[in-house]
Amino acid sequence: MINMQTNQMLIGGEWKTAKTEGALYDPSTGKEIARIALADAHDVDEAVEAGQNALQGEWGQMSAVERGRILARIGHLVEKHAADLAALEAQDVGKPYSQALADARALARYLEFYAGAADKVHGQTIPYQAGYTVYTLREPFGVTGHIIPWNYPMQIIGRSVVAALTMGNAAVLKPAEEACLTALAFGFIANEAGLPAGALNIVPGLGEVAGDALARHPGVSHISFTGSVGVGSKVQSAAAQHAAPVTLELGGKSPQIVFEDADLDKALPFLVNAGIQNAGQTCSAGSRILVHRNIYDALLARLVKSYQALRVGPAMLDLNLGPLVSAKQKGIVDGYLKRARADGLVQIASGEIVADAPAGGFYTAPTLWTDVPPEHELAQKEIFGPVQVVIPFENEDQAVEIANGTDFGLVAGVWTRDGARQMRMAKKLRVGQVFINNYGAGGGVELPFGGMGRSGHGREKGLEALYGFSTLKTVAAFHE
Repeated sequence: MINMQTNQMLIGGEWKTAKTEGALYDPSTGKEIARIALADAHDVDEAVEAGQNALQGEWGQMSAVERGRILARIGHLVEKHAADLAALEAQDVGKPYSQALADARALARYLEFYAGAADKVHGQTIPYQAGYTVYTLREPFGVTGHIIPWNYPMQIIGRSVVAALTMGNAAVLKPAEEACLTALAFGFIANEAGLPAGALNIVPGLGEVAGDALARHPGVSHISFTGSVGVGSKVQSAAAQHAAPVTLELGGKSPQIVFEDADLDKALPFLVNAGIQNAGQTCSAGSRILVHRNIYDALLARLVKSYQALRVGPAMLDLNLGPLVSAKQKGIVDGYLKRARADGLVQIASGEIVADAPAGGFYTAPTLWTDVPPEHELAQKEIFGPVQVVIPFENEDQAVEIANGTDFGLVAGVWTRDGARQMRMAKKLRVGQVFINNYGAGGGVELPFGGMGRSGHGREKGLEALYGFSTLKTVAAFHE
């Protein structure tokens, strides 16, 4: 079992109590399930100092090989505790248990991947003028700050915090106040695995307090933020005051483009799941389905049938969808739907909330909307709920125009058997990832991930993340 106190912070290898506490709620019931620490600026100061001390001590002197071995031990323990972690995540976030279990195993896979990569990020030698030996070194930034959201805590810890630790940085993690239990559990596991004190520090708290203090702290040399565009802009502005680089992953309004030669049987489950997974609370959700006019009616009939079979209920019932994370998020999603109906848009299908779902839970049925104008907010804004729109197109050029016609540029899916069209679309789409005849590529720990436009900048996942969490030093030695 993971024996932790939910109302504590991890600073310098020790669990500490904050001056202030907050309530944590189960989205499936709406009831309080735990008290959590709400860190303040002083706590963040202590966490950053602990990270700096770790860099001056055992963690900073440790070889890359040994860092990898510690990460591997953490990964083994995450796998061992996967069921417990999944139960915490399901209760904390509201996602179906099987999805939470997949997230726990993804975290273990991140640890496995980065443990193996720790001693394999090399510099280069550069041929230069006679008499010189020139080479480059990849070195850690120092203390890195990580502000993560509530929708995928374990996965984002894997692609952000673990990548930073791999390169020898000391990390300060600020998990979301709505869902921080698995972040705290990860700290407990890291301690158990022998991660040196101060290499990882965890300060739960409010974004406007702990998050703001971390972003603007002069002792933090790099910030990684995943969340909304508005908050991301504030984080970047705060970090700019001390010239710290920032990795931003700010969400999307991702298109799934279905051409008339697509295999609809294979495409259908991907099309639906990409929009409703984690109740649509996914940055890369495929929330816009663009369909060639010649197959529009045929695919729409299949989508309607799939939606009518969707069931929503408590996380531990492990249905298609769980609740939204909070009453606030439910209010946001319901507001979009109310305005869409007032504008005369057509909701053509929906799923069903099971009859025995607790009355206090934050449930919203998944909805499918047809013939949505590409400029309508339902097709432009990141709703972060189980809402998909279906938009027809006449030809390839129009599909590209609609797909690129938002401020976002995170992910796109393309369904076609035409190999030349696949390559054309991959080049024309203004996104960070393109999936052809699939969506998500099974999670893709190894695949660089990030966006264009208002979806952010910088890359996480894969080896690219390790370059992003390190700084390049050039050494030029002259020999007489």
